[in-house]
Amino acid sequence: FGVKYIIKGRGDEYQRISEIKAMGAPLILSLAFPEAMDVEDPYDALNVSLEQLKHWEMAATNPRRLAKEGIEFAFTTHLLKDKKDFLKQIQKAIENGLSEADALKALTATPAKILNINDLGSLDKGKIANFLITNGNIFSKETKMFQNWVQGKGYILIDMEKPNLEGTYSFKFGSNIYKMMDVNAKGEMMLHKNDTAKVKADVSQTRQNITISFTPSGEKEVVRLFGTYDGGVMKGSGQSGDGTWITWEAVPMAFQAAAETKGDNKSTPSALPDGRQASGRSTGEINFPFGAFGRKELPKSEKILFKNATVWTSETEGVLPNTDVLIENGKIIQIGKNLNITNAKTVDATGKHLTAGVIDEHSHIAASRGINEGTQSCSAEVRIADVINSEDVNIYRQLAGGVTASHILHGSANAIGGQTQLIKLRWGVEPEKMKFEGWPGYIKFALGENVKQSNWNLSDDQRIRFPQTRMGVEQVYNDHFTRAKEYLALKKSGKPYRKDLELEALGEILEGKRHITCHSYVQSEITMLMRLVESFGIRINTFTHILEGYKVADKMAKHGAAGAGFADWWAYKMEVYDAIPQSPSMMMGQGVLTTINSDDAEMARRLNQEAAKSTMYANMKEEDAWKMVTINPAKTLRVGDKTGSIKVGKDADVVLWNDNPLSIYAKAEQTYVDGVKYFDREEDKTLRDEVRKERARIIQKMIQAKKSGALAQPAMARLQKMYDCEDIEDEMRD
Repeated sequence: FGVKYIIKGRGDEYQRISEIKAMGAPLILSLAFPEAMDVEDPYDALNVSLEQLKHWEMAATNPRRLAKEGIEFAFTTHLLKDKKDFLKQIQKAIENGLSEADALKALTATPAKILNINDLGSLDKGKIANFLITNGNIFSKETKMFQNWVQGKGYILIDMEKPNLEGTYSFKFGSNIYKMMDVNAKGEMMLHKNDTAKVKADVSQTRQNITISFTPSGEKEVVRLFGTYDGGVMKGSGQSGDGTWITWEAVPMAFQAAAETKGDNKSTPSALPDGRQASGRSTGEINFPFGAFGRKELPKSEKILFKNATVWTSETEGVLPNTDVLIENGKIIQIGKNLNITNAKTVDATGKHLTAGVIDEHSHIAASRGINEGTQSCSAEVRIADVINSEDVNIYRQLAGGVTASHILHGSANAIGGQTQLIKLRWGVEPEKMKFEGWPGYIKFALGENVKQSNWNLSDDQRIRFPQTRMGVEQVYNDHFTRAKEYLALKKSGKPYRKDLELEALGEILEGKRHITCHSYVQSEITMLMRLVESFGIRINTFTHILEGYKVADKMAKHGAAGAGFADWWAYKMEVYDAIPQSPSMMMGQGVLTTINSDDAEMARRLNQEAAKSTMYANMKEEDAWKMVTINPAKTLRVGDKTGSIKVGKDADVVLWNDNPLSIYAKAEQTYVDGVKYFDREEDKTLRDEVRKERARIIQKMIQAKKSGALAQPAMARLQKMYDCEDIEDEMRD
């Protein structure tokens, strides 16, 4: 339609303004603002995350924030429970700062642009005569729509010549003063002498003329009045029951209220840019990321000198006592003793340990929604890169454990899962900016029980997907590589071909542009896959969380495959019963590039302790054990020239620990990614206090909203799914 992208908005676009601006296309924007929650019970309130609280408070500001940034949008009724609330929700957006001009544009010009309809969307000469006639500002709650014109044909909704009397008035006739005259939308009139004496009046209208007749309470004679309607006021003359001529008047209550407040010197809320008054209710600020532990501004790279640290280089230099390290512009600049740098921020690291950041070779954090597509045995076309969730709180938690990079994988439901993504844990940045720059592509393969569905808790009549045996798994690989080989040949022949995203990804493997990381356990299957891919002229890059690697370490070394294993996580299904804690050490002893990985959001926070287990189980040297979570995974992921060790010229991905990093008492005090401090244990105390205060502020506001009549849904937790390889279900969210 002449636009690059159209996004069906969820109402939280204010969290990612820069991403949307970069797309340069209009949005189709939802007005389904969240309802308040019943948070009066303090324990129920614990179910509600700070992100949910802040979104409730700020969702109605979404249109205003987008308009301020020059982002075009059209409103939609999509996601609204009751479509009749459409205008009501627009009015709420206006109350929260959206200008009426931008609101009108979102209902007219922008939808016409999105649909590429050039003769609609504005009142210009030559355009189709589609327009509305109302009795006032279309966004006013009191406004009535008189006529709706479509292609030059008018549809009468309310007779414009007939005044709309609906409202509440003060009423007097002759010497009689009534407390109130009430006229409903149907034109029916009720007179209130006092709280108990009420009289129904008959009323008729002819253009601006009004005739009213009624019998006052306690009387028998009818009062007859005639008058006109002008500027909201009704007045005229008539006769009482005894024939006496009298005058009468009905003045809207709103007029009287305005007169009473005229000259009031009380302070008023500050005016919004378009002249309207703000509601007087403050709203919170945008955090990066949005929710708990977010910052008002993203931290920046600094020039920092770490003094007198015990430096674990993960290089041939080993562990260097009482050593200084200088980082600047995201890089490691100098390493040495007694460095004298005058213009750097100095961190006293005496008695502390400085290491390269931990790298998790196998993780499932920071991925939105499902991790497996279990309906077919090959889904090579899907990409984790498309679903990075930069606001996953596990990013922050793992920074607290010294992790600076994670390899995000699909699960193991399929023989060929999908394309993986290496990210740096840059807490608060947009998804695209989390991706490791210049990283070569990887893809997830899988072997074992998961692939053949033996542990899916399915009955025999439900298990219909191929393969269902380990032999079948082997055939899946053979078939798909054969198809990919034929596809590449056709593609290079110059003949017409249909682009196939699945075969494109597999073709990249055959061409050496994409590397395989394979979920693996049993030595027979590991051997099978190495032999199979060798027949196609390729190699397995990594056998991930491998548990029987010690049985085939010599074959892996000859093949050139790395091994990423668990320290002592086993016995959770049949194919892992032969695992032993000495396996990582034995693989390393055979020359296999060996890594300890997590496959678990919780374990990743303690990968330093997982690495330490090999010093206990296998008497591995501490330096070698530490390499299994730093330089070894960096090399496994083909970024060892950029990160994974403390070496001049490498990325300043470093962690300052209070103790030996392999100790159970070690805590990451500061974690830096590209020289930016994304975690600081002292700052964390401040952030926790800010979370507490912000929650309390919004909860009080939500309670007041409920007391003022706002709908309040139960305080329901939005549970986050912690994925691992075997998950085939999706978290349920709106």
